[in-house]
Amino acid sequence: MTTDSLTTQLADIPRTVLGHLPTPLEKLTRLSEELGGPNIWVKRDDCTGLALGGNKARKLEYLLGEAVAQGRDTVVTFGAIQSNHARQTAAACAKLGLTCHLVLSDQVHSEDARYKTGGNVLLDRLCGATLHFVAPDDRDAIRDVLSKLGASTHLYIIPGGGSNATGALGYARCALELREQTAARNITPASIVHASSSAGTQAGLLWGFDQLCGSGARAYDVLGINVYHDEPKTLTNNIAKILQDLDARFGTQSACSAAIQINHAYRGPGYGQVTGETLAAIQLTASLEGLIFDPVYSGKALAALIDQISVGAFAKDEDVILIHTGGSPALNVYQDSFDKVFG
Repeated sequence: MTTDSLTTQLADIPRTVLGHLPTPLEKLTRLSEELGGPNIWVKRDDCTGLALGGNKARKLEYLLGEAVAQGRDTVVTFGAIQSNHARQTAAACAKLGLTCHLVLSDQVHSEDARYKTGGNVLLDRLCGATLHFVAPDDRDAIRDVLSKLGASTHLYIIPGGGSNATGALGYARCALELREQTAARNITPASIVHASSSAGTQAGLLWGFDQLCGSGARAYDVLGINVYHDEPKTLTNNIAKILQDLDARFGTQSACSAAIQINHAYRGPGYGQVTGETLAAIQLTASLEGLIFDPVYSGKALAALIDQISVGAFAKDEDVILIHTGGSPALNVYQDSFDKVFG
């Protein structure tokens, strides 16, 4: 499949424009020099707009495009209390005039008093979403919410993270952007690195690049940094399932399931639990580039990239792209962790 045919195929899918796209691809010159190479580029998906930005805007363009095309008037989705996906879903629904319900579970058990009221939770409420707090894995509570909503509305259900074959199309489109931006800068990245959690971002990139290059070939290596799953195989399986669904939907035969690359070494003690290496990476990059990362998702991917550079995973003159998936609105609920850094 060529660039033109992929563009045409995506154009046939319902989509509502929500993000400020394409997002910039910027070189982090001072950070690259500080680390002694490689050339670090950042894909600024924190600049997608939509309630302070983030990668979910891309997925929601296709998910809510489908919802609108189907005549749905109410959206429900799921996430942790400080879910970036929930925040952007609430904002997108507000923009489109859809009723939004967020089912949020306490997966982090933070001791910070602001965790359940500040950050993304505040923005959820500002955007007019109705919040339902449930215990982790309380399927009965979730079924009860869905039953009550489904009885009186045209309900559209979005999975956690917006990660299914429809949502992943947002990152197939991102693959097109990256192809054009890297060609314009005459760079061929050794790797594209990003935080991987609900699988849709990585699956969309892999499938998009595979279609751009033809069956059995990839434009770039895509390295996901696991920030969520206790069991590493779970993330790999989730990515593979979305890839299979994309192939079934489009009648393609991609070879990218064999290309799934996950690094599980930087998750720390658990999802949403801050690591010292992440805090150090956030502070270093902010002080050199004025660029802010979060401690849950993109900050851990940043810390992973810095550590991989330190152990010689990349040559000095190579180019590496880090996708900034957003998340900075949650920074204030991790104030206690940053207080320890600054004393």
